[in-house]
Amino acid sequence: MPSIILYFFIIIDYNITIVYTGDYVQMLVRNLLGLRFKETPKDCVIASHALMMKGGYMKYMCNGSYSLFMPARRITRKIENIIREEMDKIGGQEVLFPVVMPASLWEESGRYTSIGSEMARFTDRNNAKMVLGMTHEEAAVHLARDTAQSYTDYPFMIYQIQTKFRDEPRARGGLIRVREFTMKDAYSFHTSQEDLERYYDICFDAYTRIFKRVGAKNVIAVKSDSGMMGGSVSHEFMLLTDIGEDSLAICTNEGCGYKANVEVAECITGEIKTQKENLEEVFTPHIETIEKLVKKLGITSGAMCKAVVYQKNENDEYVVVFIRGDLEVNETKLRNVVGGEVHAAYITEESGIVAGFIGPVNFNGKAKVVFDRSLKGIESLACGANKKDYHFKGMNIKRDVGEVEYVDVAKAFDGGVCPCCGKPTITVKRGIEVGNIFQLGTKYTKSMNMTYVDSDGTRKNPIMGCYGIGVGRLAASICEEQHDDYGPVWPISIAPWQVEICCLQSENETVKKVADELYDKLDKAGVEVLYDDRDIRAGAMFADADLFGIPVRAVVSLKTCDRGVVEISLRDKSFKGETPIDGADKYIADMVKELLAKY
Repeated sequence: MPSIILYFFIIIDYNITIVYTGDYVQMLVRNLLGLRFKETPKDCVIASHALMMKGGYMKYMCNGSYSLFMPARRITRKIENIIREEMDKIGGQEVLFPVVMPASLWEESGRYTSIGSEMARFTDRNNAKMVLGMTHEEAAVHLARDTAQSYTDYPFMIYQIQTKFRDEPRARGGLIRVREFTMKDAYSFHTSQEDLERYYDICFDAYTRIFKRVGAKNVIAVKSDSGMMGGSVSHEFMLLTDIGEDSLAICTNEGCGYKANVEVAECITGEIKTQKENLEEVFTPHIETIEKLVKKLGITSGAMCKAVVYQKNENDEYVVVFIRGDLEVNETKLRNVVGGEVHAAYITEESGIVAGFIGPVNFNGKAKVVFDRSLKGIESLACGANKKDYHFKGMNIKRDVGEVEYVDVAKAFDGGVCPCCGKPTITVKRGIEVGNIFQLGTKYTKSMNMTYVDSDGTRKNPIMGCYGIGVGRLAASICEEQHDDYGPVWPISIAPWQVEICCLQSENETVKKVADELYDKLDKAGVEVLYDDRDIRAGAMFADADLFGIPVRAVVSLKTCDRGVVEISLRDKSFKGETPIDGADKYIADMVKELLAKY
């Protein structure tokens, strides 16, 4: 008799809604994982780090790595959703690249060796070289190069929101500078420079909308250096704050609008007037600093030619920069001039460089010499005489050194001349980089042999742009920008919850009933509510509420119930009032809607 096989199928309805009853349906503070502290934890040197640690947003795991509790994750998820919406609006296609990539991809682009120890490298069990993704240009080219074969496939933009790892040597400030972080990175591919520039402007506008929607008030776009990313044109979006690590040169002349990272900002100085003199050697024992020489010779530091010595990272070749005595060397500009990374020099006797007494007249050191353009046209300068305990005064470069090439390697400074309007209105401010965009050109598609067939039948390399936003850094930067002594003041568009109900004397049946019903009505109206019904002192409850930084606070207590009202206040202290219990839900929902409309 033949055997019979029976098959049993279980049909699963994925539209099932699971309904919890009792406390589990409510987002209660007493059920929220994470602790809040009165005292500031150690090693928190900036406000956002301190407040996000005190408020139970994150927990330190190791240097530059943090675990995020629910409030922080709700904030970053909202930021991600805003970014995602704006990227989708401009035709972005969301993808996902691996965090772990084969080193061979990075060898193709040349960055496996050109990037230093910031990139984490390891070998897997099969002895294959691997890297942890700190950025994903190579992965983007790898994804697209066998797919986009014809000019008809262009243009397109792909983006992801993904974990990155960068072995940051200066991890600090909580989420401001970390080693592991979440980033939105996007990559566009084009068949012409004109099309890239057109889309670059579209992305620029999308970034402007993103930062407005997340509630960042003081974000500006500045010209920047492309660095290891490559490319010729780039902008950084900077949130202005005194704790920022980047220096920005901004013209204060109304109507000008010049803004640039100091790394790339032109340094234009005012004229230094001196009378031409004869070259004279002066005995200057133990005078090895600008300050001492100023006092000795009775001149200003601007009338001095100082020497700053570096070495190239690749071969330790010496680089001597001659620059005006009152200016500083911009190492990013210098790197671009010499074509490689540099570090402060260790001067040996064999180099022929006389430390503390270096000058351009009769300089015989084994070094590349760079003249900053701040020295051009100054008739008389003091400088080292390349002999211990001696300086020159009256040095004229054209007469005593000869024709030299001047380049701009100086840092912009307060009171410098604006390269755009020509007025001495440059001011230097601090900022945190929260986003960046680059015109990469063919740097990656050419090195990784990505080509397409153009309309004329020839093979060409696509032209790329890339666009990044650090999600966690943006959240922390907004906290840095918008807080008071008691906690963050989150914009409602990214706040962990929109409303917090503080139920005082929750043991009282009337109070608890009013608060519970208010929660239920707001929840059904689609308002995000955090509910605090703990049996604690009012002061402790309000202190925690300040740390949550939720925009709208509704207080229900014996006193408010006796008066038949709910007390309403805004976290930014701009409003405090009362509304009848009957209709309080609509009043609050309308307030939330009004606040959201601003973003």
